[in-house]
Amino acid sequence: MAEQPVAATAQETPGGESRPLPSVRQSSETWESLFRAQVGVMRRIRQDPVFRELPIGEYDVLFNLSRCPTGWTRLNELNHHLLISQPSLSRMVDRLEAKNLLVKRPARNDQRGVELALTEEGRALQRQIGSSHVHRIQDVLAPVLDPDEMDQLKALTDKINAFLDS
Repeated sequence: MAEQPVAATAQETPGGESRPLPSVRQSSETWESLFRAQVGVMRRIRQDPVFRELPIGEYDVLFNLSRCPTGWTRLNELNHHLLISQPSLSRMVDRLEAKNLLVKRPARNDQRGVELALTEEGRALQRQIGSSHVHRIQDVLAPVLDPDEMDQLKALTDKINAFLDS
């Protein structure tokens, strides 16, 4: 009879310390809670009238483009920050270009790629919607979390993101 693998009960941290691992059940319950909270918050945020002007998915593209240090980013790099497929993003980019909110050009270092940047109109719309958006986020989260809890939540999600990016 083959031996069953034993689940690890501890993990070594980068500092060399040992810490207990959560159980599979605890991990799945935590994920479920995080996921449901994110879905609930997004449902509330989507109700903001500002997203009648531009759908939240299209706003997310403008927001991510606004964060590009050079003003330009490759389409495939932008796709890493979004939860849509590459073909869906390509169609969305075409719609945003038709609305004069972004521009496309062949990638400077690789003519097969495409780079994107906001137009002035796109930058102005992103700022306008962004201002309303952050106030809506405040309206949804502030009644539930105090400043210390927001710092804790941010630290925890930053920790998860750093691990996933490594």
